Amino acid sequence: MTEIVRESMEYDVVIVGAGPAGLSAAIRLKQLDADLSVVVLEKGSEVGAHILSGAVLDPAGLDALIPDWKEKGAPIKVPVIEDNFYMLGEAGKIRIPNWPMPPLMSNHGNYIVSMANVCRWMAEQAEALGVEIFPGMSSSALVWGDKGEVKGVIAGEFGKNSDGTPGPNYEPGMELLGKYVMLAEGVRGSLSKQVMAKFDLSSGHCPQKFGLGMKEIWEIDPAKHREGTVTHTMGWPLGSNAGGGSFIYHLENNQVFVGFVVHLNYQNPHLYPYMEFQRFKHHPMVAELLKGGKRVAYGARAISEGGWQSIPKVVFPGGALLGCSAGLVNVPRIKGNHNAMLSGKAAAEAAYEAIKAGRSGDELTGYEADLRTGPIAKDLKKVRNVKPLWSKYGLLASLSLGGIDMWTNNLLGFSLLGTLKHGKTDAAATGLAKDFAPIDYPRPDGVISFDRLTNVAFSFTNHEESQPCHLTLKDASVPIAVNLPKFDEPAQRYCPAGVYEVIGQETGNPRFQINFQNCVHCKTCDIKDPSQNIIWTTPQGGDGPNYPNM
Repeated sequence: MTEIVRESMEYDVVIVGAGPAGLSAAIRLKQLDADLSVVVLEKGSEVGAHILSGAVLDPAGLDALIPDWKEKGAPIKVPVIEDNFYMLGEAGKIRIPNWPMPPLMSNHGNYIVSMANVCRWMAEQAEALGVEIFPGMSSSALVWGDKGEVKGVIAGEFGKNSDGTPGPNYEPGMELLGKYVMLAEGVRGSLSKQVMAKFDLSSGHCPQKFGLGMKEIWEIDPAKHREGTVTHTMGWPLGSNAGGGSFIYHLENNQVFVGFVVHLNYQNPHLYPYMEFQRFKHHPMVAELLKGGKRVAYGARAISEGGWQSIPKVVFPGGALLGCSAGLVNVPRIKGNHNAMLSGKAAAEAAYEAIKAGRSGDELTGYEADLRTGPIAKDLKKVRNVKPLWSKYGLLASLSLGGIDMWTNNLLGFSLLGTLKHGKTDAAATGLAKDFAPIDYPRPDGVISFDRLTNVAFSFTNHEESQPCHLTLKDASVPIAVNLPKFDEPAQRYCPAGVYEVIGQETGNPRFQINFQNCVHCKTCDIKDPSQNIIWTTPQGGDGPNYPNM
């Protein structure tokens, strides 16, 4: 086989991912030294195409990075004016008052935003400073230095045949080399996974925990629209089957973000997260809001939920993990974008100091120290016990004990509970099918609720069909030989895009089918597969969802 020869380009810093973390790092580097060469590689067809977030934005990160963001026209226009929490039953609701909640739970001073549009604006700010941004460029592999350090990535490889061999229009891509490489791929990034495994970055830390977030954008009746209103719910329809809850955010133009999160440590393999979301919309409170409206977009992605205990070592020889690659979401606040921005800023400052001192390819220890002691630590340490309490003792314990714990952290600066540990991984939490009853889900009505494939069309997802499948199996026999008899092959249900099917089961000749064209890059399969047999890798650049303003 002919060895692939690639051209290379050298930069001071190479950043993988044009989300809030990667773009913040790029902007800060150029603020510190306009002569630094910085490149950002984005696998989406454009900046923002793969960004999906709630989102109520705490502007703390942006305030630190670009204090005059209002004057510069950031698309952050809808302040939160009303905060509602409800516990749902099947037909009713109970309002949870705001006053017992610790101040950190208040959304006063926060904004309802499309993070996709915020990232598009941040990219404009970065390019104005001289940052090079290459959308449609998947970073498919790491480049290793002579001392075992990460020294770059391979990006822009196109035109492989389905068997992985070069096709007639094959482009080998380029090696983009840097003094430091920052991985800001979002949750469960493929390169971040490799780095974490090679350097054992999770040693001494709890396993990362995850949720699956699904979101629709609706245009609703103007008479029902309440711009600036934020509503969160817990309880029905999940009940004791799984942790999770919903969000409903009223932004401008008579639009609402309707979202649903299912914690992926659920036991019952028959659980169908997507259908829990669709069932939720039939609650009287939600159905009345959506009646007469129309859904205009859909998407899904995994959320890091482990918090403080699960943050791995974030530096390695030659680079750093930023944002959701490190897992910086504040679960009770349902916010991580501010910490993503702060992590990018801190990593950039550490890289700037290192480069100024003539260093390269080593560990950015200043970034690690900042993350463990700075504003990100202050944000996450206060809420560190809420998620393990929820996982171990359920929703009510999380609300009561978790609330008390947040108050003591807020008032006294310490926790009476210490630091609780997370248990097993979300994959290992999956129980055997024989031990749980199947769940009967109502058929979507096509008006308020929709089947998966219909909704996936509203994610505007597309993949070049002739390329290799980017969802690879360690052992092709496992789905039918192991997962089907033991777990009723939960990939059929946990995937929010209908990628995985078991075909021919009724004839006694079942076959596992992967419809990779549907993949919205949520990474749930890589996380929840009980056999840990599915590996998510990046497809060629520009493929995947094309979210308009998620």
